[in-house]
Amino acid sequence: MGENGMGQGGLPLLLGVMGDPIIHSKSPAIHGAALAACGIDGKYVPLHVKANQLEEAIKGIRALGFRGVNVTVPHKVEVMKYLDHLDDGARYIGAVNTIVNDEGRLIGYNTDGIGYIRSLQEEVVPDLSGKSVLVLGSGGAARGIIYALLLQKPRSVVVANRTEQKAKELATDLSHLGNIAGCGMDRVKEYIQGIDVVINTTSVGMFPNIEEMPIDPDLIPNGIIVSDLIYNPLKTELLRHAELKGCQIHNGLGMFLYQGAYAFEYWTGCSAPIDFMRKAVMDSLHK
Repeated sequence: MGENGMGQGGLPLLLGVMGDPIIHSKSPAIHGAALAACGIDGKYVPLHVKANQLEEAIKGIRALGFRGVNVTVPHKVEVMKYLDHLDDGARYIGAVNTIVNDEGRLIGYNTDGIGYIRSLQEEVVPDLSGKSVLVLGSGGAARGIIYALLLQKPRSVVVANRTEQKAKELATDLSHLGNIAGCGMDRVKEYIQGIDVVINTTSVGMFPNIEEMPIDPDLIPNGIIVSDLIYNPLKTELLRHAELKGCQIHNGLGMFLYQGAYAFEYWTGCSAPIDFMRKAVMDSLHK
C-alpha cells in the first residue's frame, strides 16, 4: 500500500464487497465511515457479482488495482480456488470473507469468527479461557466462531445441530484445537446445565420470523451469557427471554462491526475506528 493510506501510485484506495445480491449490504456504510474517520482517500463500493462471473471478478481485482474486497453470500467458499494464498483460519474454516491484494498476490482471510470473538470479549466476557460454551448450529458461521473460540482455550465447547451427524463432523474436524463435542438439538437439555455461554449461530429468530427461537428458553440457566449472531432484530426473542432470566445478552451487530474492523486493519494498517463504524451501521439500520 502507498504512503498515508493511499492506493497504488498515489491513487485513492479501492475497496469493495462482492456478493449476489449485494444492494442490502451495510459494509459500504461502515467502511466509508472508517475511511473518512482515518483521513484515508478511498472508496468502498458494492460489487454485484454473479456466481458464473466470480473468477473474472477476482482477476478484475488484480487488474484494477483494488487493495482488497470483502466476499459475502454466495461466494465465500467458491472464491478460495481463485486466490494465491489462504490464511490458516480461512483454511480451517473452509471459507473466505476478506481478500487482501498484496501487490498482485491475493491472500484470503476469514474475519467472521475472530470478529465475533473480539466483539464478545469487548462487550460481555473479557476472558473465555476455562469457560464452557454451547454453540447452536453447525453451518459456516458456527465453524468460524468455534475455530476462533477454541484459540481462547475454553474448558469445553458443545456444538448442537438439528442433524446430529453434522455437529459431530464439525467437532471431529476441530478436535485438534481443543475440547469439543457434538450433539443433536434434542439433547441440548442434557448439556446446558453448567454452561457459561450460549451462542446461537442459526438464523432462527431473524427478521421476518422474529417470534421463533432455536431452543426452549426455559432451558437457559439464570444469569449466564447468551449471544445471538442475528442483528435484525437487535434483540431477538431468544435474547429477550434470556434477559428476563438475568442473563447478560449480546447480539450479532458486534460481529458484523469487528469482522469489518479486522478487514479494514488488514487493508490499511490503521486501527479501526469502531465507534464511527457502529454509528454508521446504526444510522443505516434506522433508515
